[in-house]
Amino acid sequence: MKATINSEFEIDLSKPIDISIPLSDTDENPIAWYIEKPIIEPVKFGDWVGKVSEGSSTNFNNIFFNPHGHGTHTECLGHITREFYSINQCLKQFLFLAKLISVEPIKINNDLIITKAQIEQELQGNTPEALIIRTRPNEEIKKHKNYSHTNPPYLEEAAAVFIRETGIKHLLIDLPSVDREEDEGKLLAHKAFWNVKNTDKLNPDARLDCTITEMIYVNDEVKDGDYILNLQIVPFENDASPSKPILYTLI
Repeated sequence: MKATINSEFEIDLSKPIDISIPLSDTDENPIAWYIEKPIIEPVKFGDWVGKVSEGSSTNFNNIFFNPHGHGTHTECLGHITREFYSINQCLKQFLFLAKLISVEPIKINNDLIITKAQIEQELQGNTPEALIIRTRPNEEIKKHKNYSHTNPPYLEEAAAVFIRETGIKHLLIDLPSVDREEDEGKLLAHKAFWNVKNTDKLNPDARLDCTITEMIYVNDEVKDGDYILNLQIVPFENDASPSKPILYTLI
């Protein structure tokens, strides 16, 4: 099945490219921010267990997880503001023209950093609605890694400013955060991307309709270039939601 986007782009709906990481209660699930793995377990009422293999008519599980620390998630600026903002209210469109780029972070002192110069070079003047950053080396361990206390690569503030000024509204990255793991709460890249100047009282030009998606995984078989992105979230009234970004190759 084919579909036309904005009377300009055509995609094949039968060939989706899933760049999300599944959430499970196993040791294979990625983890960040010093928490334990997710919990998925059947509801119990006395002797009754919500599991078909234990005599119930249905499987009836509770799931305990953290969107930010347990896999692919999409967040709005409510992640860093005193006032409550929900990803379900901020994200109202779900199809975007996206560009996938691959970048190898540069070692600066003891950190690995994605710089403005690298992003600028890869974009070459293009202004997609969504930017997807795949970091090199692109090891499969990204799908299972415990990132806590590892100081993963991150985005420099100037790069986030450049992305914002370019007009990109949706940023996707295969790291647990666009910011340094331990940065004394500065969150420079988050604030720069969303143009949040004061987390206590939101400035009028803050970017309410823009999102950051973290902990994706883009297989090496997927080539750098232009795609249509379908950014799927769960309608949680929360600053972030687990998400399932899907790419479609342009025909």
